[in-house]
Amino acid sequence: MRPPLLALAAVAFLLGACTEPPKPSMAPPPKPLQPQLGSPTTASGKARIAMLLPLTGRAAPVGQAMQQAAEMALFDSGGKDLALAAYDSGDTADSAVQAYKRAQTDGAALILGPLFGSSAAALAPLRRTDGTNIISFSNDESVAQAGLWVMGIAAPPQVRRVVDHSISAGIRRFAVFAPRTTYGDQMGRTLESQVAIRGGTLVTSEFYDEGTDLGAASRRLADATKGDGKIAILVPVAPPRVSTVLASLTGAGVDLKSVQLIGTGVWDVPGIGSEAMLQGAWYAAPDPARRADFERKFVATYGRPPQRLATLAYDAVGLAGQLARLKPGGDFSAEALTSPNGWYGVDGIFRLLPDGRTERGLAVIEIQGDRGVVVSPAPNSFAGRPTN
Repeated sequence: MRPPLLALAAVAFLLGACTEPPKPSMAPPPKPLQPQLGSPTTASGKARIAMLLPLTGRAAPVGQAMQQAAEMALFDSGGKDLALAAYDSGDTADSAVQAYKRAQTDGAALILGPLFGSSAAALAPLRRTDGTNIISFSNDESVAQAGLWVMGIAAPPQVRRVVDHSISAGIRRFAVFAPRTTYGDQMGRTLESQVAIRGGTLVTSEFYDEGTDLGAASRRLADATKGDGKIAILVPVAPPRVSTVLASLTGAGVDLKSVQLIGTGVWDVPGIGSEAMLQGAWYAAPDPARRADFERKFVATYGRPPQRLATLAYDAVGLAGQLARLKPGGDFSAEALTSPNGWYGVDGIFRLLPDGRTERGLAVIEIQGDRGVVVSPAPNSFAGRPTN
């Protein structure tokens, strides 16, 4: 029996030698790792809120003061509900886009900022893709859109408010004397539309080119505004340039004591009362008494007065804190943000409108002596008020 067994073994060996060894299984190559968005809440359940602020560059003092105001608000109202992180948006739209992307990677549930309108506009295509709501600190209503709000105190509502007050005081005739700039043109159009809505008369709109002699434009306005009935003249010009503008009107024969000068928030600055020709003028702005309490607390905390825009950051963080308490993890949806009842802050009541604008309850302030005096208080509620 032995020889046949050996033969079989030899055959088996030869067959085995001719058989190809099994190929190793080829696993698919690993997919490249993609950056994953962080969670919108922390492990402890706090909502992640990102602030895009110019912490470097020419506007760094403003950005740093806004960051400090946000920290105050976090301590006052939202510390247990919010995880706040600041990202440097710099001076340019590109740096704001990079800050936004970093915030998104970290999982921000809501974006507060950036400050500049051009930067906010650059974020619009990104937020339409990812759906994150943005509350910018810009006051440029031209960049407002659904999901991207401009929380800054925009100029058109200021004009509408001061026109309404003028009408209620019996003034029916209006005029504009403004620079031929984007801002001046916008103020002129706003006045014209609001006067028409309220049944007044726009007597004339005179625009002048910056850097040129104002005499011809001033004389045209002086001639056009003669007539019966008091007239309100909108002069949306900031100091110190406003002194030259008013002197030109006086030189052309406009009696500033017999007309009602009206302006915008560019007059809402310290020391505006030192301009003698502005005595008795009206402008619309948040109630200064409310802001004074905030300013005293800021000085006590940081040892210096805040930048004017610091209140926007304080109010935005206060709003985020209220949204964070609506449900576990917070509710930062457009529906929650645009509550018709609005919100209350240092700068008074405000509400975010579906189209991205912000409506505010403003006071009308008269320049008296070295200070501004409220002659028409800001409303305390939006109840019964249609959206503008």
